[in-house]
Amino acid sequence: MALIEEFDKTGNWLFRYRTYLPLVLYIFASLVLYFDRDPAFSHQNPWAIGLCLAVSFLGLFIRSVAIGYVPRFTSGRNTKKQVAEVLNTEGIYSTVRHPLYLGNFFMWMGIVLYIGNWWFSLAIALVFWIYYERIMFAEEFFLRNKFGQTYLHWAERTPAFIPRFSQWSKPGLEFSFRNVLKREENGFFAAIISFAYVDLFRNLILFNQLKLSFFWLIAVSAGFIIFITIRTIRKKTNLLKVQGR
Repeated sequence: MALIEEFDKTGNWLFRYRTYLPLVLYIFASLVLYFDRDPAFSHQNPWAIGLCLAVSFLGLFIRSVAIGYVPRFTSGRNTKKQVAEVLNTEGIYSTVRHPLYLGNFFMWMGIVLYIGNWWFSLAIALVFWIYYERIMFAEEFFLRNKFGQTYLHWAERTPAFIPRFSQWSKPGLEFSFRNVLKREENGFFAAIISFAYVDLFRNLILFNQLKLSFFWLIAVSAGFIIFITIRTIRKKTNLLKVQGR
């Protein structure tokens, strides 16, 4: 198999299971916390918590900007195969070709940084790049075949992963906060749970106590209420339905 076909095949496989494969991070994070935790890092330090949360919520913000302006018939949360009837080149997509994966990077890195191990953070950043590079390759291979010269012209001027904000092009659609709410409640709550897991595991190792710190107990409780509220509204009402999207 030629390398280009192998990259495409691997990328599509990773694309299909991209929602679940990052969960492997929990296993490695637990091992690092147990065997190689940094005693100088305090997971209860307000500055550490604030910095790591800021990194993760920067990722959530990037994803929200992308999703809030997304038109219909783009890939979205599809996992079975590549889908795109529209090539989105406006808004944040005018500055970077893969804003959702950029957002994912920051969301995960905030959690990884909270583990408090520099070499693990560096390793995950490298693994993340290799992992998503294959997915991005498969997506772009699909888009190139589907949209041809239109895609090539956009890709030539738009960076793949590091935004070029000077190229910002105003989106044709209005920002839809409802679209963000109905599509990002899972990611939001998963981030809170992941932070809380690190705190719970460190408390167990350091203090032999299976309990959450007060801050994370409040954060998980509030996050759960927000998550359940949004999910109930989405499933039981039409309040979050967006016309034409």
